[in-house]
Amino acid sequence: MIIKQLSVFLENKAGRLTEVTEALAFAGINISAFSVADTADYGILRLIVNKPEETEKILKDKGFSVHITNVIGLIVPHEPGGLHRALKILSNEGIDVEYMYAFALSNNATVIIRTEAVEKAISVLEQHKMELIKASDIYEI
Repeated sequence: MIIKQLSVFLENKAGRLTEVTEALAFAGINISAFSVADTADYGILRLIVNKPEETEKILKDKGFSVHITNVIGLIVPHEPGGLHRALKILSNEGIDVEYMYAFALSNNATVIIRTEAVEKAISVLEQHKMELIKASDIYEI
């Protein structure tokens, strides 16, 4: 249930994101999900790809600062309160969410959650019959 996510630190200048996507395209790496956050000086590109360890090596070889973190993929109903129910479970167990990003298609939404307590979060969500995404499933999207 643990998904490997890459965080790539990028200088805030034109073309840096393109350099990352070019390197991945050339290597045949597929991006399943991503998020970009920026500040005045740099951005953080968070990626879920089909080959995380290979991607880390490729990007480090190109001079990028890259870090792999464990995240959780969760399916929630795409309806009012769907996300709230999942977050309430985590909150009630004292599990903090550092950040998350999501997308919705038809009846469900997919949420990527980063927490320091990954194993505990997985256990608690499974106990509450929440649907988690297997790493192998998201890597194949």
